[in-house]
Amino acid sequence: MNTIQIMPAPPSPTTTLSRPIELYVFIDPLAPNSWDLQAIIRKLQVNYNQYFTLRFVLSTELASLNVACQRVNSCNSEYEEIDVSHPVLPSIAVKAAELQGKKAGYRYLMKLQEYVLLNMKNVRSRSTLLEIAKEANLDIQEFQTDFQSLEASRAFQSDLCITREMDVEEVPSFVFFNENIEDEGLKVSGNYSYEVYEQILEELLDGELICQQPPSVEELFKRYHTLSTKEVASIYNITEQTADRELKKKMLQQKVDRINYEESSLWRLK
Repeated sequence: MNTIQIMPAPPSPTTTLSRPIELYVFIDPLAPNSWDLQAIIRKLQVNYNQYFTLRFVLSTELASLNVACQRVNSCNSEYEEIDVSHPVLPSIAVKAAELQGKKAGYRYLMKLQEYVLLNMKNVRSRSTLLEIAKEANLDIQEFQTDFQSLEASRAFQSDLCITREMDVEEVPSFVFFNENIEDEGLKVSGNYSYEVYEQILEELLDGELICQQPPSVEELFKRYHTLSTKEVASIYNITEQTADRELKKKMLQQKVDRINYEESSLWRLK
């Protein structure tokens, strides 16, 4: 059920004057609705990135986290021979990727969600998660070491603690905080339209939002690598038919590849 709720400010806010809003996004990386949420986040970033910082918090509900972590750490030298599979592993893999930097972690999360959307392979398996790391251009040796480390599993446990502390019971959820630490945050549980999140930003800033000019299609794909026709249409405020036509031109120019997905299409930077 969708809800909007006022909540106390976090104990250690990290907002800066240059970006007065801090946005926590609570997600389950394996949830099928993650791609729809991603489209909203990307449009907010393209239009209003100057106003907010973004932090993803992994909120997978798992009863056997400790057991799974023990299985990850028990393989060590047998990495290539034993392919462990468990629902906790994707979240730990994202945290391992983040140890190479925030951008690396974000690239990994986006690629993981692409695999989930296309149902390409078993994303709960160690071998697939390593393949995703390669496609996300991570340092593979470092990723393998971090994936097996206690640091990555503890980072995921920290996300679960944040989820509990902010009383997040539904994913996806957004929690907005402004730069005034005395002000309460605003928690938005469930899926809403893009316009709702845009309005919340405007109200928290107490002023008119200045929308940035969207980048060229080429720059957009360099930034996000894989986008749906619907996403492109939404970002440029054009119809899906127009977006599809323009993307086909880019495909003929060998700038993007097309991936058929159910009744829609995904486009990937070539």
